Order: sequence, then structure tokens, then C-alpha cells
Amino acid sequence: MAPKVSGRTVGSSKYGVIAPTLEELKNIAQTYGMTLSLEELQSFAAEIEGTLESFRRVAKLPEPTPEVRYPRTPGYRPSPEENPLNAWYWRCSIQGAPDGKLAGKRVAVKDTVCVAGVPMMSGSTVLEGFVPDIDATIVTRILEAGGEIVGKAVCEDLCLSGGSHTAATGPVLNPHNHKYSAGGSSSGSAALIVQGDCDMAIGGDQGGSIRIPSALCGAYGLKPTYGLVPYTGILPMENTLDHTGPIARTVEDLALLLEVIAGMDPLDPRQRDEVKPTSYTEALPGDVKDLTIGIVEEGFGWPEGSEKAVDEAVTEAGFSFQKLGAKVRKVSIPLHREGVHIHTSVAMQGGFVQVIWGNGFGMGWKGYYPTALLDFFAKSKKTMADDLPDTVKLLVLLGHYMVTRYHGRYYARAQNQTRLLCEAYDKALRETDLLVMPTTAPVGKALPLEEKQTPEAFFQSLFRYYWNACPFNLTGHPAINIPCARSDGLPIGMMVIGRKFEDATVLRAAHAFQEMGCYP
Repeated sequence: MAPKVSGRTVGSSKYGVIAPTLEELKNIAQTYGMTLSLEELQSFAAEIEGTLESFRRVAKLPEPTPEVRYPRTPGYRPSPEENPLNAWYWRCSIQGAPDGKLAGKRVAVKDTVCVAGVPMMSGSTVLEGFVPDIDATIVTRILEAGGEIVGKAVCEDLCLSGGSHTAATGPVLNPHNHKYSAGGSSSGSAALIVQGDCDMAIGGDQGGSIRIPSALCGAYGLKPTYGLVPYTGILPMENTLDHTGPIARTVEDLALLLEVIAGMDPLDPRQRDEVKPTSYTEALPGDVKDLTIGIVEEGFGWPEGSEKAVDEAVTEAGFSFQKLGAKVRKVSIPLHREGVHIHTSVAMQGGFVQVIWGNGFGMGWKGYYPTALLDFFAKSKKTMADDLPDTVKLLVLLGHYMVTRYHGRYYARAQNQTRLLCEAYDKALRETDLLVMPTTAPVGKALPLEEKQTPEAFFQSLFRYYWNACPFNLTGHPAINIPCARSDGLPIGMMVIGRKFEDATVLRAAHAFQEMGCYP
């Protein structure tokens, strides 16, 4: 069918796919430096109209969706009296199997995790009103193991913050001092654990977002090996950085939840043959006499202003493993200091392309796409752009500039540097079994929540917690926060890093430290 010179092709809106006008095609061509005549535009328009029939056929095909296996009601938005830390976004009670490893356990999930029939907003007005139609794979596994999903925990606006004051629902308060940050982006998950409102929680981690709030609130939080826990049904940020994992008050509960949610998922193509079921709980009672632990010098004393009290406390905690028979020594990994810069280059450009251009999911992914979530986000992000926090606006402005001005060159260079960073850690881990450093740096413990901040102070309070944590999102090594001390009444976190897929060793060391009773 020949297109009209102006206007749209007859019947072009059938099945929701609208053919472009000649003016639209002309503008697209100019964007890519092409000059097309009217005759050429008409020729391309005719070819495009025919090709669009494939898209319309796809639109008519039934879409496969994961089965929702357990009944539930929508739940409710909790009142302020029921939510003193502002850490709950939504409360519910979804009962799983009558028995199993998690029987009797109350589990909260970060509000990036799809739970069918329960509202989800990922901390952002852009997603407010969205209700998923699927359960994330980890939600199904929790319910099949007898756990109860008791609600959605508040997270930072689209997860782009290491603080706890960008969520559209308001700041999440630190359970130790309500005037201080709970950390982010899994702010609500860690706060609820320490408050005792749930037994276990799920967090997400793209640059430290499990470990940072765990450190600031005083919880155990594990970023597992990349790909060990499936990400299916969770709103991503950047596919090469995305991790999800457990937060708990004890290492036993942490290991138990990991045992349930880890393992192969055919809908997550990031996973490889190394992902095999492991009894993490059985590994906990072992001693650490066979381990050599390296205190990473570059994780301490950042010239940008590390806190002396934090550095001293974590150093003392690291060397305390000697009391248990482990060998402890200092190691140097100079490239660690470059990790934050490599991560920034990947996250700001890759996150922009995936979240902003790709409506959260991008393309080239062989896993499951939650299309309802993709569609909702795509339609609302432009109409509500002014409501986005400054963190997301920064992602849009900087990401767009770097990708369009430099054509992805610096993203590619950063990803290539990631291999060298990974090799540097692997070399150190051939000489030691575990690495130790402060979880948060250069800011070592929670900062005050201030109602009014200068732009400089605002971004500092969000992005200066994660310099030690974010490199391991690039490399995929397992890393855990262990509460190890307090300063001014606020928790200090020690991060322990292990070899890939040796999460059990990381947990064993955390359990041994827990049993020493060093954390007051």
C-alpha cells in the first residue's frame, strides 16, 4: 500500500503499531546524518509499512508469563503509627507452602521486586500506581520454602542513591538515631531488619545498595556472587552490575535465605554452570583456622577524608580473626582506588541507556521481560520527568551527554578495565582466602538527615558511601557487610570479600566473627 505524502498510512494503528509519517522518517534520517529525497522517503515508508505487519503479528501472539502460585490480597499502605521509620512502602501477608526451610519466617522484599497483585513504585512517582502481574523468581522460591511475604520495603528513587532521603515517600530513618541516614538504596530493607519488623529481607545491589544500608543500620547484608541469585522479575539498573541478595540480623538467617533463593533459573541468562545449589547453613559452624585474610590497605585512609575511628575499628576487627586461628596480614591492591571511577563510567552510561533509553530493561537480554512494567515506566517517565529527584536528573543529563557526545567509548573502556580490576582482586585472593576493608568509604558511618542541603552536600550525602563497595559490582565477587563496632552510637561495617562462588567461605567468616560477640 503506497503511503500518503503527508499524514499516516491507512489502517496503521491496527494492533497498536502506528506507521511513521514522512516527516517523522525525515527527522530520523537527519538525526543520523542522512539526506533523503521525498521519493526515497516514500519508498522507505512503503517498505516499513509492510515490515510492521511482523510487529502486529507479534502483538497478537499470547505472551508467556511465569505462573503465580500462591493466593494473596493486595494488602495496604501502612499508617505513620505503624511505620515509624518510614521504611514500609506496602504491607501484606502472602503465605507460602505450609512447611519448608523458611516456615515461620517473615520476609520483606525491596520495592523493586515484583510481587503479583501488590503495588510497586521503586521509590519513584514515575511508577506509583503500578501493580505487577508476576512474582519474581526469588519471591516464588521464598513462598515455596514456606516463607511469608509481609510487605515491600521502601527503596531510593529508582535506586540511584546511597543515602536514604530520595524516595518519593520520604526519608527512611536510621533505627539507631532517627536524625541520621539509613543508607541506600535498600534503605527500608535494612532498617526493618534492625527494627525487628521482619526476620529477613531482600535487597538489591548495583553499587553497594545491600551493603551500605546494612552497614549504616547494623545488619548483615550479602551481595552474592554475580548471577548466583536470579534477577528475573526485578527492576534492573544495569545488567552487568545488578545483584540481589539477603539482609538479616544474624548470619544464620542470612545463609538460610541465600540457600533458598540461589540457584539456576532458565529465565536469567547471566547464570552459568557454576551456579549449583549449596547448603550455606551447613558451612557456618566450621572454624576459620584454615583461612588467610588480607587487610586491603587501599580500602582505608582515602585522601578524600576517611574517618579515622572507622578505619581503626575495621582494622581491629579484621585482625581479631587471629584470635580464631586465621592468618591475617595486610595486602596492597593499588587498582582498588580506581574502582569507583570505573564503576561511575559504567553505571552512569549503562544505566542511562538501560533505564532511560531502554525503559528499565533495554535490549539484547535473553531473559524474561516484564512487559507490563516496561510499558508503565515508558509511558510515565516523560510525563512525570519534573518529579524525578536530582540523582535521576543527573543520570539523564550526564548519561545522555556522554553517550551521544562520545558514542559509548568511555563505557567500553570502563568495561575493558573491569577485567583488569577483576584480575587484581583474583591475584590477591590467590594469596589469601578473604579480603577485608570498611564497607562504606570515605564516609564511614551514617550522616545526618538534613532537611535543607546545598547541592554539593546533597550529592555528597548520596555518593560518598560507596567507594569501597562498588568495585565488586563490576567484578562480581561476593561481599558481605558485618557489623563490627560503633562510633557515636552509630554502627560501623566491615566488608569481607571472597572468591567468586565461594559465598559459603564468606558466610563462614562472618559467622565466626558474629560468634566472637565483638559487635556491641
